[in-house]
Amino acid sequence: MQYNRLNNLLGWLCFVIAATTYYLTLEPSVSFWDCGEFISCAFRLQVSHQPGYPLFAMIEKAFSLLSFGNNAKVPFYTNFGTAITSSATVMFLFWTITAFAKKLMVKSIDTVDESTRTIWIMGAGLVGALAFAFSDTFWFSAVETIVWSTSTLCTAVVFWGILKWDSHADEPGADRWIVFIAYVMGLSVGIHLLNLVTIPAIALVFYLRRGKVVDGLNTIKAILVGVGILLFVQFGIIQYTVKFAAYFDLFFVNTLKMGFGTGSFMFFALLIGSIVYIIFYSIRNNKPTLNLAFLCLSFIYLGYSSFAYIPIRASANPNLNNTDPNNAFALLSYLNRDQYGDRPLIYGQYFDSPQKELSADEAADVKNSGSIVYRKGKTQYEQASRKYSIPYENNTLLPRIYDQEGDHPQFYRDWLQMREGQHPTQVDNIKFLFSWQIYQMYIRYFLWNYVGRYNDMDGQSNLTGIDGNWTTGFFDKGRQLPKSIMENKNYAPLFALPLILGLLGAYHQITHNRRYALVVALLFFFTGLAIILYVNQPPLQPRERDYSYVSSFYAFAIWIGLGVIGLADLLRKRL
Repeated sequence: MQYNRLNNLLGWLCFVIAATTYYLTLEPSVSFWDCGEFISCAFRLQVSHQPGYPLFAMIEKAFSLLSFGNNAKVPFYTNFGTAITSSATVMFLFWTITAFAKKLMVKSIDTVDESTRTIWIMGAGLVGALAFAFSDTFWFSAVETIVWSTSTLCTAVVFWGILKWDSHADEPGADRWIVFIAYVMGLSVGIHLLNLVTIPAIALVFYLRRGKVVDGLNTIKAILVGVGILLFVQFGIIQYTVKFAAYFDLFFVNTLKMGFGTGSFMFFALLIGSIVYIIFYSIRNNKPTLNLAFLCLSFIYLGYSSFAYIPIRASANPNLNNTDPNNAFALLSYLNRDQYGDRPLIYGQYFDSPQKELSADEAADVKNSGSIVYRKGKTQYEQASRKYSIPYENNTLLPRIYDQEGDHPQFYRDWLQMREGQHPTQVDNIKFLFSWQIYQMYIRYFLWNYVGRYNDMDGQSNLTGIDGNWTTGFFDKGRQLPKSIMENKNYAPLFALPLILGLLGAYHQITHNRRYALVVALLFFFTGLAIILYVNQPPLQPRERDYSYVSSFYAFAIWIGLGVIGLADLLRKRL
């Protein structure tokens, strides 16, 4: 009981420290990039850019009311809302680290007395949580109105939730935590989709606790099942639910000559009725697995229902109404981010690949093979165009240097040091993946957070000998860096201490609690490198994109915390 009380109190202490810090460093007004749009959408409940952030808008609307009619203060209070959700993220991270640390202590150290164990566990939680609280990327996002910090809160809550389930899995009613996780994931879709990539790690925890045979092959199967659930939620629930509703509406409007929205209403009535029926069927026939699956499905949909905000507010025709998604097909296009086009992921063209030369009949076949794009007319849905893929010559697997727009082809050539007219190869393709997409757009950001940074300039720099503005601080004086850097307020060398502690924590967990080390590694991979592979970012980004990987830095902070136990154990053995 004493342990639980101390764990709760120190978790709230982390919240207070983070909230105080973020409040004192809060952006007083609107920041660059999307912040102004998000503040406007929250204040007037308007429709933001694709794929929509309705729950975030509603949460920030509540905080905007603290301005009490002073519109000039609205940005400050929406920024304050992000600071509060960010502080809650730090608190849940503390509880996550202490849960892992407690498992690690049980597995690895038998000769330490109870009070020392508690000190080590709480120390791990404090160090890991506060290291993340003061990390470069998270702190930057925590003080302005942006979705990333609130999205990371959802990640923190669901990961904490699966560890709570893990500690009570043998007790009656423990599966309510799984339903809770499903509900938070449904809610998180209304903030950002980033939370969904935690599903494989959560599925692995479930398998490690409930699996009858835990071995390498079944572990791989469990991870693949988790990836399958992720794809089902991402495409089956989020996209295809709206797609089915749209085509139901098409049939009811164009064929049955009924009003707009009638088909969508009928589809959702059938969907809800089917889920309710299967839940009752599972109860009557004592099918607990089926019952849990459809309870989770129902709560995901309940959380996802925040997207009803989008067509409702679009129909009100607010000033900011991106693509006016006031009907099923417009909403489908909005959710699919059709405005931004497609990027090849598995197979596609090089940046200098010419389009295939097609005969008139072949070109017509390509255009007619595409899916029909419908738009709302006066009395029915009308065919506006077709969505089809352009065939190219010289395709490759895992295309990374594909973008043919603007200055991007020249950037590829400059970055890869290719001669003008030289055709790229798969070697160039992979080289760009590792040197730009992985190093420049991920590892560089990771080093900012846990190694150190010498200024707040965007883009590339060669002052460290490697592009990226990062520094350990060990050799800066010897290199006689200019005063403009050494005396700059943004000069923040960390001497790589968080990185070293995190690597020690990862090593200690791998050697003493391998199964749960894999859980953290999965979270780290899917919130970092997996996003890089999926997004397939083109070059010449208008701003730094480190916010996209904040959950990956969150995962590494777990290892930073566990590094405290590894260090304490190492010192105990040596001394």
